Amino acid sequence: MKSNNSKNQHVVPRENGWAVRKPGSLKDTKIFSTQDEAIKFATQIAENNRSEVLIHGKNGRIRERNSFGNDKFPPKG
Repeated sequence: MKSNNSKNQHVVPRENGWAVRKPGSLKDTKIFSTQDEAIKFATQIAENNRSEVLIHGKNGRIRERNSFGNDKFPPKG
């Protein structure tokens, strides 16, 4: 099965707000003034692509992941 990692969406901090970016891209898909706006936009893309949203904190580290469509059932743990 092909991995959807290239379709994942990252919400990352920028000097002027928050950006949505896909892995391997040299450009941000879109920049928002708030993290909440960026998360909503990234979630729409991830739902359509059945992929994940990875939300980074102000320090750049991933603080949350949300998956849309490729979860294994039952989950481990």
